[in-house]
Amino acid sequence: MTATFTYRVRDRAGKIVEGHLDGDDEALVVRRLREMGYTPISIERKDASRLTADIKIPGLTNRIALKDVAVFSRQFATMINSGLSLLRALAILSEQTENAELARVVGEVRLDVERGSSLSAALTRHPKAFNRLYVSMVRSGEVGGSLDQVLMRLADTIESQVELRRKVKSAMTYPVVVFALVVIIAGAMLLFIVPQFKGIYSELGGTLPLPTRILIAISDLLKRFFLPLGLLAAVIGYGLRRWARSPQGRPRWDAMKLRMPVFGLLVRKTALARFARTLAALTRSGVGILEALDIVADTSGNEVVAAALRDTQQAVKRGDTLARPLEHHEVFPPMVVQMIAVGEETGALDEMLDKIADFYDSEVEATVDALTSLIEPLLIVVMGATVGGMVISLYLPMFNIIKLIK
Repeated sequence: MTATFTYRVRDRAGKIVEGHLDGDDEALVVRRLREMGYTPISIERKDASRLTADIKIPGLTNRIALKDVAVFSRQFATMINSGLSLLRALAILSEQTENAELARVVGEVRLDVERGSSLSAALTRHPKAFNRLYVSMVRSGEVGGSLDQVLMRLADTIESQVELRRKVKSAMTYPVVVFALVVIIAGAMLLFIVPQFKGIYSELGGTLPLPTRILIAISDLLKRFFLPLGLLAAVIGYGLRRWARSPQGRPRWDAMKLRMPVFGLLVRKTALARFARTLAALTRSGVGILEALDIVADTSGNEVVAAALRDTQQAVKRGDTLARPLEHHEVFPPMVVQMIAVGEETGALDEMLDKIADFYDSEVEATVDALTSLIEPLLIVVMGATVGGMVISLYLPMFNIIKLIK
């Protein structure tokens, strides 16, 4: 069983260094420290009671971000290219990786490799950190003797995915924040401000204008059924989320996202950029086209694209080209199909896919800028109309205050 050992060692310059390492036993830790160029002075097993004192929050402390995997891949590639052995590179990375969970995973991968497992087989045991794309490309690098190049391509691919996600999030975050702000302001007015005006108007008597009566009725309804309505909204939101992630609901939800009037185009361009970038990386690394299509379908992030790729995979199995079956799926524009066909004819499919990915990356950036400039004034108008409409409805009786006083 893996344990944590604290150590005191002397480096090549004679300086004392202290730290801790994970290992099955003290002998493995000593060997690992020597591989790192240290001379062990003392090694002690860390007390188990201290280990259990560490509090871990599921979903937060054990989260591995794509950016962390990209940094790890680039550092790993640099070390392998510099001539370091696989075990020594993994040992160093398990120490210097900032993400604690990824450092733990790398340490376990090193132990598996030390026991005789291949790197790709060791990575397969940690699907949350290294997906099928990552494992397949590493396997191809091991077979072809170009692990450092493959790791560098993986770093480039993952960094492109991270940048793509950042651009999409920047387009989605602003409207979500403004909508939430409108809901909070409107709710606060309905719960706390409107009832004050209701008390004033009830003392004055008379008939209130229709907008004011509607606003007061909504306020009364919200105050009376606030908890049930909040619970109902939470249940509906949870149910929709479960449905969107279910095997039956996800294809429909993904199809709906592609047909959305404003954001549908952005979702489609993002999916195409991810498809082209991933397939280019796999084909350049020597992964077979059938396996590559299977991996791209699993990592596409959209079930409509995944279904089209699985259909294409079956057609390729029957001897068809890659481009021809893609023509029958609307999610792939004619330009993409034609460029893939040219890439197949010229034997430069990976280069053509990279050009497609670069094109749609720039398209996503342009679409995000356009949406931001378009949505910002629209949201300001919506916020002003909502809050302003409520204020006007509250003050309408004031314009006719003399008629209300008996």
